[in-house]
Amino acid sequence: MLTVLFLGFASGLPYFLLFSTLSAWLTEVHVSRTAIGLFAMVRMPFIFKPLWAPLIDRLPVPILTRRLGQRRGWALVTQALLMATLLAMATSDPAANLYWLAVVTIATSFASASQDIVLDAMRVELLPDAMLGPGTSAFMVGYRLGMIVAGAGALYLATVLSWPMVYTIMAALVAIGMITVLLASEPDHPPVTAYQDLKTWVRDAVIAPFMRFATRRGWLAIVLFVAVYKVGDVFVNVMATNFFLSDGYSKVEIATVTKLLGLACAIGGAVCGGMLASRLGHMRSLLLCGCLMIFTNLMYVVLATQSHSIVLLAVVVGLELFAGGMSSAAFTSFLSRLCDAGFTATQYALLSSLATLPLDMLSGSSGILADRLDSWPLYFTVCAAMGIPGLLMLGLMSRLADIRHRPAEDATADQDGPRPVPA
Repeated sequence: MLTVLFLGFASGLPYFLLFSTLSAWLTEVHVSRTAIGLFAMVRMPFIFKPLWAPLIDRLPVPILTRRLGQRRGWALVTQALLMATLLAMATSDPAANLYWLAVVTIATSFASASQDIVLDAMRVELLPDAMLGPGTSAFMVGYRLGMIVAGAGALYLATVLSWPMVYTIMAALVAIGMITVLLASEPDHPPVTAYQDLKTWVRDAVIAPFMRFATRRGWLAIVLFVAVYKVGDVFVNVMATNFFLSDGYSKVEIATVTKLLGLACAIGGAVCGGMLASRLGHMRSLLLCGCLMIFTNLMYVVLATQSHSIVLLAVVVGLELFAGGMSSAAFTSFLSRLCDAGFTATQYALLSSLATLPLDMLSGSSGILADRLDSWPLYFTVCAAMGIPGLLMLGLMSRLADIRHRPAEDATADQDGPRPVPA
C-alpha cells in the first residue's frame, strides 16, 4: 500500500505542471486566454499512449529488465526522460518564444504518459482484487499529493522564485518516484516472451489486447461511457485558474484555498470513492459521483456571480475537489477491473487514454468557448450540462455491458502466454 501511495505521487506530480500551473505561468506573461486553452492540447500524447503501450508491456529494456524486471526497468527509463524534459521547460521563456515551450511541453507530456503506462500496470498487478478499492484510494491520495506539490507548492515558490527555477525544483522531485521504483518489488505478471519474428510479436503484443477487450459484451458502451463521463469537469478545470486570476484572486489566495485546503477535501474524497466502489458497487458509486460533479460545477456559477469572497471560494473549491477525489477513485477502480492479466499496461493505457480524450481533444476549445460566451456564469452552466451525457451512458452501459472482472483462474491461464486471438 505504501508503494502504491508513492507511485501515485510520481504519477500525479506532472499533472499541474502541464495544466493549471503552466496556465498560471502563461497568464502572468500575458498570453491570451485562447492560447492558454489551446495549450491544453499539448497533452495529446495521453490519447495516443496505447500505440506504444505494447512496447512497455512486452519489449524488454536492455540490462534494466534483466536486473530490475520489466515494470521497474521501464519505470526508471520513463522517469529519467520526464526529469530531462521538465528541465527543458525550465529553460524556456514563453514571452520570447512560446513555440519552443510548446515543443518541450509536448515532450514532457509524452514522458508523463509513458510513466503512467508502466505505473498503472504496476499498481493493477501489485493489488489483488480484494485490495483494489482501498489500493486505488491510496494511489489517488498519492496522486493528489503530487498534484498539490506541483500546484500549491509551485505557486508559493513562484512568489519568491522565477518560473524557470520552480520547474527546475519540480524536475528534481521526480527522483522520489525513481527511489520508490528502486525500493519496490517487481509485480507478478506473465513473463516477457522472446519472439522470433515481428509478425508474431505484433499479433500477441499489439493486436491481442485490443481484440480481447473487443470480445467483451457491451464493449462499445463501455468505451463511450469512459470517453464522456468527466467531460464537464474537464472544461471547468482547464479554465479555473484563469477564472480565479481574472476575478481578482491572488496567487497566494489560490494556492491556500484551492490547493492546500483542497488537499484534505481531495484526500477525503479519494478515500470515500474507494469505499463506495467496494461497498456500493461500481455502477451506483459512479452514478453518485457523476451527480456530485454536476452539482459542484454549478457551484462555480454562484462563485462567479458573487463579489470577492475567500470563504465562498473555499466552499466551492472544497466541494469540487471532494467530488473530484471521489469520482477519480471510483472511476480508476472501475477501469482497473476491466483489464485482463497479461495485457495490463496496454488495456489500461487504452481505457485511461479514452478517459482523457475530452481533456486532450476538446479542452483546447475551452478558452475559445470562454471568449465567445464572455460570461463566466454562462460558461460554468454549460460545463455542468456537459456532465449529463455521462450519466445517460452510465445507465446504458449498466444494461448492455459485461463489467465483471475476469476470474482468477482465467488470469492464470495467461501465464503461459496470451490466448488465441478470435478470428
